[in-house]
Amino acid sequence: MTGEEAGSAERRRGEVRQRYGSIAARPDPAGCCGGSGTSGGCGCGDASAPGACCSEELGYSPEDLARLPPGADLGLGCGNPTRLADLRPGEVVLDLGSGGGIDCFLAADRVGSDGRVIGVDMTPEMVARARRLARSSGRKNVEFRLGEIEHLPLADGSVDVVLSNCVINLAPDQREVYRDAFRVLRPGGRLSISDVIATRPIPPEAREDADRWTSCSAGAISRDELVEILGATGFVDIEVSVSGPTSGPGGSLENQRDLGVYPGTVRASKPIPP
Repeated sequence: MTGEEAGSAERRRGEVRQRYGSIAARPDPAGCCGGSGTSGGCGCGDASAPGACCSEELGYSPEDLARLPPGADLGLGCGNPTRLADLRPGEVVLDLGSGGGIDCFLAADRVGSDGRVIGVDMTPEMVARARRLARSSGRKNVEFRLGEIEHLPLADGSVDVVLSNCVINLAPDQREVYRDAFRVLRPGGRLSISDVIATRPIPPEAREDADRWTSCSAGAISRDELVEILGATGFVDIEVSVSGPTSGPGGSLENQRDLGVYPGTVRASKPIPP
């Protein structure tokens, strides 16, 4: 990476930290759905509607949501990766860009007291919020670490499942994110990602727009790019799907839709050596 590229990447991270730090610092960010369009984050719908709450539309059951510590659901996702992952008791789970902790807390319930869940987020305010909620809810099998998802603060081959919910698109180099996820997974480990996917080329001017990038729009890449990245990294059993304009959970924010960006899922696994 050249000095110019490194500077651009750090500028992008700074923009993301600023936006999501401000969301985390609010006592109750725009109700249960975080924010709408350009005013909030990656949210899943129009939180401006009276009584709007989009998390059930993303695949979270009412029972799941009832088990969460109040304040964990900031409405910033675009799916439910815990549902995709088929989590098992005793597993070690990593959440990339864990935010307020919604998926970490749900995963912690699924893996049980013999399992462990680690959330990594680069925004100090989000980590502080999630740690506070872990303490107040008495969950002993979940922890939150400050770090970049491109440079994970975990040992090689130390986790069974990697989750992420509408965060990897915010990274300046998604290839590097998947490479480090592969590193920390054990052989046979699984990747379960909800994210936004581009269905057509995104104009360069949109890529440079900080608001479009930090609201989970301009950083999306195509299904073909994702498949290529995952294969080149070493993943197998690769499945990448796009929900489309009108189907699938959560719909799309307006500034995503006009770029042809829609929710999708990414699943893959790390091969077991022969």
